[in-house]
Amino acid sequence: MTGGPGAREVRNSEGGIRSVIVAVGDELLLGRTVDTNGAWLAAQLSELGVPVVRKATVGDDRDAIRDALHHGLEDAAVVVFSGGLGPTEDDRTRDAVASALGLELQLDPEVLEALTERYRKRGYDILPPANRKQAMVPRGAVALANPAGTAPGLVLRTGGKLVALLPGVPRELKALFPAVADHVRQHLGDDLHPVHVATLHTTGIPESVLAPRVEEVMAGAPPEVEVAFLPDLTGVDVRLTVRDRSAREASAALEAARRALWPVVEQYLVPDESGDAARAVLSRLGERRWTLGLAESCTGGLVAKRLTDVPGSSAVLRGGVVAYANEAKTGLLGVDDVLIRSQGAVSEAVARAMARGAARVFESQCGIGITGVAGPGGGTDEKPVGTVFLAVAVPGGEVAEHHVFPGDREAVRVRAAQAALALLLRTARAS
Repeated sequence: MTGGPGAREVRNSEGGIRSVIVAVGDELLLGRTVDTNGAWLAAQLSELGVPVVRKATVGDDRDAIRDALHHGLEDAAVVVFSGGLGPTEDDRTRDAVASALGLELQLDPEVLEALTERYRKRGYDILPPANRKQAMVPRGAVALANPAGTAPGLVLRTGGKLVALLPGVPRELKALFPAVADHVRQHLGDDLHPVHVATLHTTGIPESVLAPRVEEVMAGAPPEVEVAFLPDLTGVDVRLTVRDRSAREASAALEAARRALWPVVEQYLVPDESGDAARAVLSRLGERRWTLGLAESCTGGLVAKRLTDVPGSSAVLRGGVVAYANEAKTGLLGVDDVLIRSQGAVSEAVARAMARGAARVFESQCGIGITGVAGPGGGTDEKPVGTVFLAVAVPGGEVAEHHVFPGDREAVRVRAAQAALALLLRTARAS
């Protein structure tokens, strides 16, 4: 099924169908909330074959929402709204879009029943009157059941184009997007030119070192493969992209590029689709039937949080200690006080003793020890702010690293937690 009238007037310079994203909410304009939905939606729409030509942000104002819709329909075949579908008076996206398209709102019995049942399961015999508003659907729209919240998504077709309304809560938006994607595929059919993407997640190597190595190798890779580097505090993603090729051709090109890059990235690669080092550690230790104990100082429990964010982590993680004070290091972990006085609390020797102590206290095969100076104060000429010593204990021995991480307190802590997970992952691989 191809796009209807008007769809062919909203192409980019290469002839591809385009989309527009509109984020709704006063809190976005006031800077109280960061629009993480926009970046996520842009990536999804691009891979779907409707790259974003523009992202707009408007407040909870009916006129602004209507204007954003009209401008979006002038420039794109697909317009996706996020936010403004809640039950309160300032949730105006549904009303504004319906008004702009000349559609009356009608009570959808199925949506009403789903909302009533959701509240019944939460212990409410009667649906709150405000939530009844969420069962009002523009005439002709398709309501999308929301498995993560109360506000249903909505899909409308107008003049050969498609408009989707999604909740602003990220987990709800992400849960509903696959249904929107299905409607886009059905509506635009052969006009879509999906973008094929493969991502290599690396950690422990800065972009300035990684990029030249990758670019040298890619000079001999298939020319249709584009390369982009996406750095953050936990590592650098190498994104490989192929456009305007069949799925078979793209898969072959991406696989050739991956093989060429393997010698460059192998020792830095996070072997998990999500790029999450915590997931990769849990998977590796789980395969070995090894358990883990943690002893954290400057990271304040961040490694424990990263690990316990992953469902099923209790099969591997036995527990952790935030040993901030020296008394905690000696009393809880058995670190020798003489060692602390002679080497300093921030030292390789103490990190090693913390890792051994964590494994012993939690009766685990593995332990992590982290001690450092996160800042902004506490640094010295010998051990400046950002100095961190990491150690891991595994069956057969220990490994330690010394880093001086750049950035503010939060950056140092995030980088230290990531480096500790990466060190354990590499050590477990080699053991």
